[in-house]
Amino acid sequence: MGRPARHFHPGCPVHVIHRGNNRQSIFRCESDFRFLWRCLKESSGHFGVDVNAYVFMTNHVHLLMTPRGQGCISRMMHWAARSYSGYFNARYRRTGTLWEGRYRASLVTNDSYFLACHRYIDMNPVRAGLTCRPEDYSWSSHRHYAYGEANSLIVPHDALLQLGFNDDSRRQAYTRLFARALDDDSLDMIRTCANAGRSMGVEVRRGRPRRNRS
Repeated sequence: MGRPARHFHPGCPVHVIHRGNNRQSIFRCESDFRFLWRCLKESSGHFGVDVNAYVFMTNHVHLLMTPRGQGCISRMMHWAARSYSGYFNARYRRTGTLWEGRYRASLVTNDSYFLACHRYIDMNPVRAGLTCRPEDYSWSSHRHYAYGEANSLIVPHDALLQLGFNDDSRRQAYTRLFARALDDDSLDMIRTCANAGRSMGVEVRRGRPRRNRS
């Protein structure tokens, strides 16, 4: 069976998951995290993609990104994944595939789903038992939004900017989003859409939105 076609549209956010092959670890030390951060920073700027949120887990990464043009995300991910794989194999004197095929991706077609996906990403380390609070994990976008920590990789989406009238009010509103956990239905929806490559909310095809029948 052929791969499903990618339908990425300028201005429409995309939730991307990229896993290590056979779920192997893709990070072995802090330098590895920093190198992938730099790969994403360089490639997102070069190919015209806004990285709205991210988390680097032990054996996979989550990215929430908004492309500025057609094909931007595909080119960015290809460049970043290849650059990091080359670095990783050289550093640890290994050969073979690092990543599990191509990344999985799901369109996020409205602000409500965007905020849910944003929370899902920043809470990943807590659900995985790596930390008790999202702010205690270094390699995610959470501390930038919750505390204003400098992070030049991140470009806030309009859905985040509309949470308040200035930086302080937006940080407070963002923090309040984490007062309670995402419900099971939201978790299942985000995971199912990402794994199946389905849109969250309204499918966008040929410039017209279409309701997802699932």
